[in-house]
Amino acid sequence: MAGLGGGAAVGEQLPGKSAHCQAEFAPAPATFAGAGSDTSSIAAIPWRQFFADPRLVGLLDTALQANPDLLIALQRVEVARANVRIARGALLPRVDAGASVSVDRFPPNGTRGPNTTNDGRAIPTPTTDYFLGLSSAWEIDIWGRLRSRRKAAIARLLATEQGRRLVQTALVAQVASLYYELLALDTQNEVIGKNLRLQERALEIVKLQKLGGRATELAVQQFTAQLLRTQSLQAVVNQSIIRAENEINRLLGRYPQPIRRGRPIREQELPAVVVAGLPSTMLLRRPDVQRAELELVATRADVSAARAAFLPALTLSPYVGLNAYKSSLLFATPSSLALGALANLSAPLLNRNFLKAALSQATAQQQAAYYGYQQAVQTGFQEVTTSLRGVENYRRVYELQAQEVVALTKAVEISNDLYTASYATYLEVITAQRSALEAELNLANTRREQFLLLIELYRALGGGWSATPGSE
Repeated sequence: MAGLGGGAAVGEQLPGKSAHCQAEFAPAPATFAGAGSDTSSIAAIPWRQFFADPRLVGLLDTALQANPDLLIALQRVEVARANVRIARGALLPRVDAGASVSVDRFPPNGTRGPNTTNDGRAIPTPTTDYFLGLSSAWEIDIWGRLRSRRKAAIARLLATEQGRRLVQTALVAQVASLYYELLALDTQNEVIGKNLRLQERALEIVKLQKLGGRATELAVQQFTAQLLRTQSLQAVVNQSIIRAENEINRLLGRYPQPIRRGRPIREQELPAVVVAGLPSTMLLRRPDVQRAELELVATRADVSAARAAFLPALTLSPYVGLNAYKSSLLFATPSSLALGALANLSAPLLNRNFLKAALSQATAQQQAAYYGYQQAVQTGFQEVTTSLRGVENYRRVYELQAQEVVALTKAVEISNDLYTASYATYLEVITAQRSALEAELNLANTRREQFLLLIELYRALGGGWSATPGSE
């Protein structure tokens, strides 16, 4: 693959791969299993167009502006950008402005300290020394150690930006999934409410039949128990709605408040055809894969810097300023003008264990980054394949369950008619009602699962991030 970090095909020698890496990974498949070779992908669709519900789009807009995790990720990008400036600054000479005053008293019989100026004048004791000027220190990057650090900092900046995109894709998927879960819970609540009305009516009928001698107290208690069970189920669904609303509000960075919904989930449209594109496109779009590849580039630069640390370092230290033993003579130029330069060439000789440990650490981190890259690639394939097949399978599940709901709804009507005509028992009526309720609830759950799988596929393919925060 051709990534932001100048990557290679999966399984080939990658930039930053250490010679110590023994594990070899099989090349990635050219296509997703059962997906064909269509190059188009739903991941290329901007999220504002992928999610057609205006209510959901509004929630996503708010989340991308105020979500705490995304705001933290943005600050991490700024930290990485500052690190790049630091690494670049290390290549330039450092210039310091300084002023100093010192006082020394030298004994008459001593050998330390000057007693005359450069032009032969006697220096009084105690002696003052004034300096005002500029000093500099500049490490000449002969072996590329500083340039390697700068390269690593730039790669980590790009990796941090991919981390921001990763947070954004996860955020978009989380908010959208919770929104459709909320719609599914609304549908379940509606189904339960409808069944409660039917069960209340059935209980009234069986009580009247008991008064007429056509039903027993056992039948009344069975219908009452079923009604109570459905009421408790409604309370559970109501609590789930509160939980989902509060979770969405947390992701939006705000305190609990009602979430405005669009059309019911059964009226929300699913795409007739879902295309995943090619794995190469997925690898280029997935932020976690790109981040892992850039981290690999950064660790390779770290290894280069650690190796260069064993070589001699050349540092230039010039200075220029005004120097005098009296403050009144400090600005008497050119007599007070002082110039100097020092070239220092140093190399580690003893106690090199620290540098060896740093090199071993960088090498191990490089290997870990390589394995992390392979793990990100394999995770991407697993997520895409699972979601892609899930979208297809649950489309069939929904069709079959819809037919089941129709059949069981008719069964409830028939059982009620037969019970009224004394051709069916109350247990058959209760069983029919319970089966119809469960089927309708399962149908709502399946519809929700369809949307969740589609959202997960969109995220797994690398959809949901924008080039700049808050825009598309």
